[in-house]
Amino acid sequence: MSLYLDTSVLVAALTNEEETTRMQDWLGAQAPEDLSISDWVVTEFSSALSIKLRMGQITVTDRANSLAMFTRLRTESFGVMPVTSQNFRTAARFSDQYALGLRAGAALHLAVCADHGATLCTLDRRLAEAGPQVGLATTLL
Repeated sequence: MSLYLDTSVLVAALTNEEETTRMQDWLGAQAPEDLSISDWVVTEFSSALSIKLRMGQITVTDRANSLAMFTRLRTESFGVMPVTSQNFRTAARFSDQYALGLRAGAALHLAVCADHGATLCTLDRRLAEAGPQVGLATTLL
């Protein structure tokens, strides 16, 4: 089974948030070979940490430590799915379904999952609810 982790899961697991312990425990209970991210998650993770730093939620040292752990997980544990031009077109089709309320990044996560037949794992309720409406399996953690 291929489980695709969206950025919300990793930010919660690798920074100090309300869901940190639960996400760390959940990740630890999964088989590493089942876990995947995309190149888009790499971008979003860095962006999320920069936002947290600018807002004073983490320190420069916290950011460096979280990035180091993310890089280690990315290289040693997670499969990394490329983001293709077809994924962007699929994401646009998902975004065209305006009633879903998807932002571009969320639609791109779904498109990558569609391309790889992966189950999307997320802390984002809207994203988890949109998946089945476009024919994709999701898990709200």
